[in-house]
Amino acid sequence: MTSLTKFAELASRDHGLAVMALARPNGTAHASVVSTGVLSHPVTGIPVVGGRSRKLSHLRTHPRATLVLRAGWQWAAAEGPANLAGPDDPLAGVDAERLRLLLREIFTAAGGIHDDFDAYDRTMAAERRTAVLVTPEHVYDR
Repeated sequence: MTSLTKFAELASRDHGLAVMALARPNGTAHASVVSTGVLSHPVTGIPVVGGRSRKLSHLRTHPRATLVLRAGWQWAAAEGPANLAGPDDPLAGVDAERLRLLLREIFTAAGGIHDDFDAYDRTMAAERRTAVLVTPEHVYDR
């Protein structure tokens, strides 16, 4: 396994946009574009690939994900088990305040900037956003 260094570098080059592939309960693949970045897991502290997704039902059934991003001819992928942290997916050690900050961390790790983080926090809370934290078992890049 390589480190997440290249993954983080590529995420910063294209606004953290990545394809997240998940397994549906019937075994078929589900893919969508998500914002992602590299950050420390809020409970374990180990480096993870974080993102936000509205496609949580698949992750609740099968908590694994693969994220692939590219910039030009370079690409990186990370795959592994996923933890969810959100109002509908409580994660031990992540209270409401830590979740608020975690969603900001994911946003900024993906290259996001915001003029009014209070408004951002209100939107994330109103939309009941959930953080997806993928602990990489395998990292590939070229």
